[in-house]
Amino acid sequence: MNFLWTPSSHFNLANLFTFVNITAGLMATYFITQNNFVLAITLAWIGGAFDIFDGKIARKYNLSNEFGVQLDSFADFLSFVLVPVFLIFQASYAVELEGVFFILAAVVSIYYVISGLRRLIHFNLNADAGEVEKYFTGVPTPLGGILLWLVYLLNAYQLIPAIVVVAAMLIIGWSLNSTIKVRHP
Repeated sequence: MNFLWTPSSHFNLANLFTFVNITAGLMATYFITQNNFVLAITLAWIGGAFDIFDGKIARKYNLSNEFGVQLDSFADFLSFVLVPVFLIFQASYAVELEGVFFILAAVVSIYYVISGLRRLIHFNLNADAGEVEKYFTGVPTPLGGILLWLVYLLNAYQLIPAIVVVAAMLIIGWSLNSTIKVRHP
């Protein structure tokens, strides 16, 4: 079991937490396709909890490595970019929008996915394993995902229409690669 505590191991404890995040994101995606949004959201939040702990474990036990940085970004892309966009598309846009508004929602969804991917790639190119900056430049993808969940809830409880969700997704997507400074927790 030494591999759990070996920084160079692809299956160290921190990376195992990241694998759980990935598993939860994949399962959430499946349940979105089944229109089981409650279970999908629950799994996404479980993935988010594991995302918090993987970094803390990596830093506490000095398990950070380049593989873990890349793996964590893949997990972030799945759990905080693809899953919330897919949920909103399936639960809001497909149900409420038609014609040109549906096409607009599709374009904005693609924009958000590309923005999230660009942010994560840019972060990886500029990150050193084990180091944590005091501030993020641009909204981190986990926070972007949380903001999308809130927008989804506002729509699910019929407080805002789907077209407002499209506008919010556009703004949040822009913020991922903006110069906004966000304090690292």
